[in-house]
Amino acid sequence: MDTEQNIPRHIAIVLDGNGRWARAKRRPRFMGHKKGVEAVREIVKACGALNVECLTLFAFSSENWKRPEEEIKNLMGLFMLALDREAKSMARNNVKLQIIGDLSFFSEKLQVKIKQVEELTAHCDGLRLIIAANYGGRWDITQAAKLLAKKVASGEMDADLINEDDISSQLTTAGLPDPDLFIRTGGDKRISNFLIWQMAYAELYFTDVLWPDFDQNELHKAIADYSSRQRRFGKTSEQVIADEVASSK
Repeated sequence: MDTEQNIPRHIAIVLDGNGRWARAKRRPRFMGHKKGVEAVREIVKACGALNVECLTLFAFSSENWKRPEEEIKNLMGLFMLALDREAKSMARNNVKLQIIGDLSFFSEKLQVKIKQVEELTAHCDGLRLIIAANYGGRWDITQAAKLLAKKVASGEMDADLINEDDISSQLTTAGLPDPDLFIRTGGDKRISNFLIWQMAYAELYFTDVLWPDFDQNELHKAIADYSSRQRRFGKTSEQVIADEVASSK
């Protein structure tokens, strides 16, 4: 990979296509999810090597509870197994794990395992791996609004003085940089209620590659595409170029 490329600080990915991958190979959907875990392992390793600061993966949305009961049961079991198997490896490779979402819907056993792995990797200062599980962007904003409302009601805050930073500070991603690059595998071109506040200025990259087949080469393609774009944040191209010239002096 070109070392001169601009590496995103924060990459967010919707892991789509596990079921279709399995169906194309005439295998049970669960096998697609298992293969998807292997893809997660490779992408985490690749992001660590590229010095990406944060990697957020949309593993299970709040809407996914509508799926068949047997599939949900298998997904929860796979989540538990992956946490158990990968915990020591993450700690050894300096990867800090954080799970975001409404975890109250998960079994007590799974909640305990999540807490254990987060505590095991809490000291790590390398790649921040954020797994969004039972997560929804609208839910995230709603719970942030409730927290701010309580502060206003208690007199801790003035409602008229609430700003964007105050809202960001109450989201589940508080303290993390906003995503620079959003990737969705599987061909669909939508955000699907994922980090909708945080991704206001993210560069969007969509690929037809199914998640189990998304490897480090595909990641490098996404980053190369990201690097070719000019991020203006409301400025003109001329202003961005002038700022780049000034910062290089």
